[in-house]
Amino acid sequence: MRLSRYFLPILKETPKEAEIVSHRLMLRAGMVRQQAAGIYAWLPLGKRVLDKVCDVIREEQNRSGAIEMMMPTIQSADLWRESGRYDDYGKEMLRIQDRHERDLLFGPTNEEMITDIFRSYVRSYKDLPLNLYHIQWKFRDEVRPRFGVMRSREFLMKDAYSFDLDYEAAKVAYDRMFVAYLRTFQRLGLKAIPMRADTGPIGGELSHEFIILASTGESEVFCHRDFLDMTVPGEGVDFGDGAGLADIVRAWTTPYAATEEMHDTAAFDAIPEGDRVAARGIEVGHIFHFGTKYSEPMGASVTGPDGRETPVFMGSYGIGPSRLIAAIIEASHDENGIRWPASIAPFRVGLVNMKPGDADCDAVCERLYAELEAAGLDTLYDDEDTRAGAKFATMDLIGLPTQVIIGPRGAKSGEAEIKDRMTGERQTMPIDDVVRLLSAA
Repeated sequence: MRLSRYFLPILKETPKEAEIVSHRLMLRAGMVRQQAAGIYAWLPLGKRVLDKVCDVIREEQNRSGAIEMMMPTIQSADLWRESGRYDDYGKEMLRIQDRHERDLLFGPTNEEMITDIFRSYVRSYKDLPLNLYHIQWKFRDEVRPRFGVMRSREFLMKDAYSFDLDYEAAKVAYDRMFVAYLRTFQRLGLKAIPMRADTGPIGGELSHEFIILASTGESEVFCHRDFLDMTVPGEGVDFGDGAGLADIVRAWTTPYAATEEMHDTAAFDAIPEGDRVAARGIEVGHIFHFGTKYSEPMGASVTGPDGRETPVFMGSYGIGPSRLIAAIIEASHDENGIRWPASIAPFRVGLVNMKPGDADCDAVCERLYAELEAAGLDTLYDDEDTRAGAKFATMDLIGLPTQVIIGPRGAKSGEAEIKDRMTGERQTMPIDDVVRLLSAA
């Protein structure tokens, strides 16, 4: 993409309403624009990151055996009355009526709807286990939306729902998602710590929040220092091996870790002082096992091996991609701007033409641009006639992992300057080697 043809509304000044780093940088980098309290338009740069985050989430959900679908944002209030949650959920739910005065709502979550879909089609235990997920916009009317997309009213959510015959099978489904979440967050460049958590309005008896440590986190969290060095399962993890998954989950839940609501002061104080970590944290994922909480009142049952009807055991598993982007920025930035992990950067390479109009610079940049794109390296080509300082500031602000800088001298001598945004390191290399070396990185 040529910067001269791209829509990238960079802000030089920090908007007054931005309270935390991620909000400031997302506004300044032209990723989002606030349209109403807690409601944001995702501009082209932000949309590219959002899509790439969703791609990583989707790959790990599919790897674990979950099946993607799509549910509507507007739901019937009758479904929620069946489960008993319509009146209990509170003012966070946006309740509306259509022209026929039928009660509807803008879904804050989808337990009721997915249960209705399941009961309409699945009759036998032979169709289990089943895990269905979608990536869809949600709405919760927060009393005080703040921190940009970190705590917004409208947000993108990946929510998955598992269905199993009994508790033992449901626990395997829970462990499967637990491990999938560990892998997902690692691929997004995050160290996420699973912590026992309150089940809240979702309900159920088992719940973990996945927390990244950040000074701007909304809640206080407590954990053992061992978590900071634990190894996440690799790509070859066997999601069909229930015992192996249970061993992984056991290893990741044995050291102490709890959110403020679940904190046990005595247990935490028993940890050697040097191993205690008390910090602020940002929730990036939440998983729940809630048994028959929804299947019993809504009649979602299957015929078991003994011929009897039995309510299915369910779980739900959420990751907020839009919120996650803010969390990634909080964890990966410096005084100059964002530092994107390569896996989700809006563009892999920023190609900087230091002197547009110079025949040598233009020729080299045009050639490199074509070769980088042909090699599958998404490239933002700064072909605009602006001063050098502005070019460097923009590239640092938007955080592309690699900057390829071509000036008149380098173009004549056949050399390019390469800057690694994450480390700040610079090196000079032959122009002919740029694409090959970046492709191998």
